Amino acid sequence: MNTIDPHIVHCAQSKPGQIEIPTRRVRHAHHRTPVAEQTSSRGQSPHDRQHGFSLIELLVAVSFAVLLIGGLASIMAQIGTTRDFTHDRNQLSRQSRFAMDQLARIVSHSRRLLLPLNDNPATDWREHVREQTIPASPPEGSSTLATAVLAVTLPLYFDFDADGIPDADDDGDGLVDEDLPNDNHHDFFAGIMLIDDDGDGIVDEGASHFEDDEDGAEDEDPVNGIDDDNDGSIDEDAASDMNSDGCSGICGVDDDNDNSIDSGSADDDDEDAGSFDDPYDPVVFYIDGSSLMQRTPVPWNQDGISAPDGPVDGRDFIVSTIAENVTRFRVERVAGVPGNKALLDITLELTSPDTGEVVSLQSVVRLGGAL
Repeated sequence: MNTIDPHIVHCAQSKPGQIEIPTRRVRHAHHRTPVAEQTSSRGQSPHDRQHGFSLIELLVAVSFAVLLIGGLASIMAQIGTTRDFTHDRNQLSRQSRFAMDQLARIVSHSRRLLLPLNDNPATDWREHVREQTIPASPPEGSSTLATAVLAVTLPLYFDFDADGIPDADDDGDGLVDEDLPNDNHHDFFAGIMLIDDDGDGIVDEGASHFEDDEDGAEDEDPVNGIDDDNDGSIDEDAASDMNSDGCSGICGVDDDNDNSIDSGSADDDDEDAGSFDDPYDPVVFYIDGSSLMQRTPVPWNQDGISAPDGPVDGRDFIVSTIAENVTRFRVERVAGVPGNKALLDITLELTSPDTGEVVSLQSVVRLGGAL
């Protein structure tokens, strides 16, 4: 498009006698003269100026970046710590539940509580409560070491050799714990082998392995429902003549329904012509280091020793770890409850060595409650 610049109008010189005709100079748009660029106050154009960050701006940006990175690092560390705590708690919870379930199942299917004993009036520490902590707590009274232990007779569902006969029925006659030896556990140690039965801090003390309660006397509490030795416990230290009546079985009774009364020796408590052939088979729970252990009798010669009276006896058992990182194990024999219906208050605490996370479980279980 052509435009006419109104400011540029020229008149052509006319010759004499000619009419002057105004002429206009036509300028095409693409020939327009560029407008001069504005200059800055310093005489530079905007395109000539150099752009960048000031030192203050850089410091602010760096500081912000440091704060942001630090915050993110803190968040990630917190997430990692939370994950570790959660993992530890889950691990401890699984272990503690497994161990407590194992304790409760065996106690509720057992027929006799062996340990803890009842309190003995002659001692200055409690025997009905056995508690052990890691690190160790001070013992009570004149006891030299506080240890926790729980021992019951083997439940009938154990049949390790798969012969169809409960392992607790040592003589295979269909009866259990009915013909005890002088050494009630048949392990040739006072009390239960390698266990502090009475809580005085000493293991297997006694002049004879016939001392089943580690009180310095042997065979002084026959199976008759009476506390014959006045130590607070009942029927815990029987002789091979379990009821101490001098007769095979119970005097004047045909114990095995064979139409013969008191046939056999006084040591033959079930009148089966065998003597002291069905001892207590103790399942024992105790602390070793910081682990909760379960000791279970087996019907084979686990220790490889056959002397003095046969290949299988109370020294044959297997040991397994049922919980680690234990910091407290407490077993209380609830007072005032008859022995055959004993109540046990059990507490188990586990602590993570890495995070310090603590899980504690407590349960009250009745002896034989599932039978």
